[in-house]
Order: sequence, then structure tokens, then C-alpha cells
Amino acid sequence: MISTCLPEYFVVPSSLADQDLKTFSHSFVGRRMPVWSWSHSNGSALVRVAVIKDVLQQRKIDQRICNAVTKSHPQRSDVHKSDLDKTLPNIQEIQAAFVKLKQLCVNEPFEETEEKWLSSLEGTRWLEYVRAFLKHSAELVYMLESKRVSVVLQEEEGRDLSCIIASLVQVMLDPYFRTITGFQSLIQKEWVMAGYQFLDRCNHLKRSEKEAPLFLLFLDATWQLLEQHPAAFEFSETYLAVLCDSTHISLFGTFLFNSPHQRVKQSTEFAISKNIQLGDEKGLRFPSVWDWSLQFTAKDRTLFHNPSYVGKSTPCVQNGSVKPFKRTKKTYSSTLRGLPASPENGLLRDPAFLPRRSSLILRGKPAAPQPAGGQDAGAERYFREWRARPADPHGVLLPQLSGAHIKLWKLCYFRWVPEAQIARGGAITAFHRLSLLADEVDALSRTLRQPGAGPAPPAGQDRSRMYFRARGPHDTPATPDFLSSSFPFSPVGNLCRRSILGTPLSKFLSGAKIWLSTETLATED
Repeated sequence: MISTCLPEYFVVPSSLADQDLKTFSHSFVGRRMPVWSWSHSNGSALVRVAVIKDVLQQRKIDQRICNAVTKSHPQRSDVHKSDLDKTLPNIQEIQAAFVKLKQLCVNEPFEETEEKWLSSLEGTRWLEYVRAFLKHSAELVYMLESKRVSVVLQEEEGRDLSCIIASLVQVMLDPYFRTITGFQSLIQKEWVMAGYQFLDRCNHLKRSEKEAPLFLLFLDATWQLLEQHPAAFEFSETYLAVLCDSTHISLFGTFLFNSPHQRVKQSTEFAISKNIQLGDEKGLRFPSVWDWSLQFTAKDRTLFHNPSYVGKSTPCVQNGSVKPFKRTKKTYSSTLRGLPASPENGLLRDPAFLPRRSSLILRGKPAAPQPAGGQDAGAERYFREWRARPADPHGVLLPQLSGAHIKLWKLCYFRWVPEAQIARGGAITAFHRLSLLADEVDALSRTLRQPGAGPAPPAGQDRSRMYFRARGPHDTPATPDFLSSSFPFSPVGNLCRRSILGTPLSKFLSGAKIWLSTETLATED
């Protein structure tokens, strides 16, 4: 094994021989060699690497690595190196910002800080850091997509800031990682298997000085993209919030250790001390957090689905046979045009932004970030061309970075603050209406897939993928009284309960009781 903080198997440039890897590995911090993360269809690659600690060999090894990455490119393009330690906030700054945010959202009496709340929020610098990571990721998207050069992400240990940037770049470029299955595989690949230190960064043992909410910052940045591009993501913000909570549930091995090697080593030592037979297994088997059925019922899991998501294709019936109907850009972009995100004085600045009569999502296409450095001209042209194209939920996504568009993730940070809850208000009201509409559309689609079938069955059957289901055609009920801006984490929501009895996980634990969302902001101190 070359490094204990790398997975057993990983991909490296093909021109690097095994002997080169063994020789060079001692020169990197943590022996973390350059590891391939993702490849663009144009041949450019995203690579992660730690800092070279051997000063005397630094230039030689660095040149050797860059040449190897260049040879892996079909056009032998140059390599763009991004030093994350110099361009992004450090871990201590991120932790300090989160402590201030926690103090503002939970620990202080909410009504006492209301008058100066916005200035206090700005003083935490949390949103500033979220914006910085999105901005840098968008600039690297330009390098990979437009300039078609490979990007090497370099930081001290190669397992903290690079996890966030590598993940955000892939979310922006690859629509697969915007699906539930793809997003889970992305986290497994870039965080769990890549050696992100969940044990220390989440402070599971309550004695780590390395605590830092880097994974939460990534989920927050992902939520910003979801908020700005609702039709591009299969999962909802509830899914992201539950995923954040799951990092603090020590029953699952997914987010419990600092590396796969540590999981095997420490669980094996524990099994030996307790005389537990492992057989052919490498370490103890822990429940996986990705098996959501262990925590939630099928009904609860439907809250993970985003009703605004536009799938790549839908089936249609033609001459009695089912054929795939693929949406062209013109087909779906017309429903994504709408009001600009920040009108002045409540008035539209440009009549061209008026929504279509059939528009369902009143959001204009966001402006792209402005890069820094000598690449301004090319990057500005790339972003301008991106803005001019019809909105494509299955193409490249770029964030809007102005102050009005980087928002506080209220469902995550305000759900435990009673004073901040809005009865029958908040984003859940739009989620409710869109779910009813999507449920009705799904019911009609199922009918079209069955030529010669009778009348459409009621929309709200068990086959629905929506949590809120229409009772029949044109069903537009009022917002239920139990909904609030903190749903489903409010006391009446199904995802906030004191016991897991009745779930499959309770059988595994023999009835042990826990908080499903342990270590919330209110109890993390």
C-alpha cells in the first residue's frame, strides 16, 4: 500500500510506472500521489494531489507529474495547476465562520438580534466563503470545458479543500452527479474513499482540534446551485439536510472514519478484542448511510425527490408503441425563462425577461462569475456565450455570485429556531404545489404508456414518487395547516422523531433509541 489515506485502488496517469509511484510517493505529504478524479469528454482531466514536501526534488517531481498528465490528454494540452491553499479560505477560517454562524442562528435569542441580523450574518463571513468556493470552481469549469486543459488541484494534504472543489466542479459539469445515485457516488468517490477525515473534521470523539465543517460547506454550495437551477437536480434540499445530519450518526460506517484503511484497521482490532469472527471480511461491516430504507419509510423517502427536476427523456406512445421522447433545448428552455432574480424597485428592467404564459419556474438564467487573472478575455467570452444559450438543465451549470443570490440555507440553519418558522409559508409551499402538479403529470404519463387502457387511475396512488399527491385531475387544495418553513423537520414532520422504533434500523439495534438528527446545531456545543 502506497498511502494509508488513499483507497486500495485508485487511478493515476498511465505514463507513471509503478516504480515511479513508489519512488515519488515519499516526497508527498501523506504519501498522497496524484489521483485522477474525473475526465471531460474533450479529454481534459481533473487530478488531485498533495504538496511535495521534498524541496530539493520538488521541481523535478512536479515536472514529471505534469508531463504524465499532459501525455494522458488526447491533444497533449498543457496543465493548469490550482494551489487551493493560496486561493481559498483555510480550514481555521471556515471553522471560525461556522462557529459565528451557529452563535447567530441558534445560541443567541433570535428576537434580540433581529434588527442587526443581516449585518451580523455578513460578519460571520460564512456566505463569503461559500461564494469563494463556488467562484473558484466555476473558473476551473472554464479551464476544463472551454480551454480544454487538465486541472491539477493541489493543497497541503490533498484531502480537505480539494474534496469540495473537485466535487463542485463535477456537479457543474456532469449532469449524472446531479441525480441522487450520481451524487451519492460522487461523495463516496471524492470524500469517503479519497480519505476525507470525517472522524476528526466532524469531531465524533469530542476531542479533536481539527474540527471543521467542510462537508457542510460543500452541501451548502450544492444547495446554492440547486436554488439557482431547480430543474437540474433530481434531489431536494430535504435530501441535502438529511445527508448533513447523517454525518453525525455514528451508527453508519460511511462517515465515521478518516480513511478506508482506518475503518478496516480499527474495526478489525475491535473485533479481535471482542472475539468476533470476521471470516473473509476486511473489518466489521457497518450499516451504510446510503441504504435510506434503514432510517426512513418509503413515504418519507419521496421527500428526497425534487418535483422541479427535468429528466433527460420521457417515454411517449406513438402508433401503439412506447418510444423515447427526448426534449430538445427549445422544448424545455421555454419553461425555465422568467423574471430576473433581482428586479429594481419591484419593476422589471427589461421586457424581454417577462415570463411566458406557460412558464412554471419564474427564474431567469443567472449571470456567470467573473474570473481573475490573465484569462479574463477568454473567460468572459465563455460566460457570455453560456448566458446567451437557452438554459439547459443537463448541460454546464454556472452559479450566480452576486450578494443577492448567495443566500442563507434556512431549512438547514433555521429548522430548530421556533421564532424563525413561518406557518404555512416558506419554500415548502412551492414544493407542495409542484409536487401535486408533478404527481398529476406522472399519472397521465403512466396512462400514455399503456395504449388502449381505460381512464387514468387516481393520481395519488402508491406508484407516485411524490410525497404530496393529487387526489384527482386539477386538484389544487390549499396549503395544509401542518406545513411550515421548517417542514419536514418541525415537530409534526416525519423526519424529526425521538425514536427509530418501527424502522428497519431498530431491528439492527435491538430497539435502541437515538435522535434521528443527532448533533444538530442546537446541541453541537
